[in-house]
Amino acid sequence: MSDPLVIREDRGPTTHLTLNSPGNLNALSDEMLAALQDALDRLAEDTGQRVIILKGAGRVFCAGHDLKQMQAARQDEDDGARAWKDLFDRCSTLMQTLPRLPQPVIAQVHGLAAAAGCQLVASCDMAVAAEDARFGVNGVNIGLFCSTPMVALSRVMPRKQVFEMLTTGEFLDAARAREVGLINRVAPSDELDAATQELAETVAAKLSSAVRIGKRAFYEQADLTIEAAYALTGEVMVTNMLDHNTEEGISAFLEKRPPNWRRSE
Repeated sequence: MSDPLVIREDRGPTTHLTLNSPGNLNALSDEMLAALQDALDRLAEDTGQRVIILKGAGRVFCAGHDLKQMQAARQDEDDGARAWKDLFDRCSTLMQTLPRLPQPVIAQVHGLAAAAGCQLVASCDMAVAAEDARFGVNGVNIGLFCSTPMVALSRVMPRKQVFEMLTTGEFLDAARAREVGLINRVAPSDELDAATQELAETVAAKLSSAVRIGKRAFYEQADLTIEAAYALTGEVMVTNMLDHNTEEGISAFLEKRPPNWRRSE
């Protein structure tokens, strides 16, 4: 049997998902998209897992779409148009699944995150990168403007920086990617796994019901007017305050003791 395209490893409440197709640089092929979507859908229903780390096997994180597969589709149906539309629709669904998951998702990036691979990083809630990692949307170099990756990138980075990347095909190093808000932290290559796990454990140690309701509200309020955003988040705060574990957390803080949260979250 062939190795699975996405490997799941649970380390306590943190789940590591590894893109496992190093031979084609973990490209988002039809098969990879299906495997990753299935893994994420399963985790959406798994209340025991509190944080997800997404990473790649081999030399790079993810080099983007499988161009050979995309070229082969040209010979199939209507000169490939329907096949390509289906591909980009499924990819868009995957990218939108990440912020909609109840668990925070951290991209662990090494080597290269290019085109749809860079989109994948931008679609995660947080990202930690190795010092030698590079990020780019370089489709313009082969005559294919990275229009769908642009959606995620333009929502997490300054627009002029994104437009420069899209039109020049140039790559950002990890330090610059952190400066412009694409990633959160940079670590030496040999400490990348530990640094990402440390961030995941910090988040996993928080009250998961609070993190879940907070993540949902974070994305919902971002597209609202300021008045509507405050109305929404005020209701969210009330719901959060009604949680018995939040009551315990506040009491523990006031009494200067560790909280004794019940695990019925």
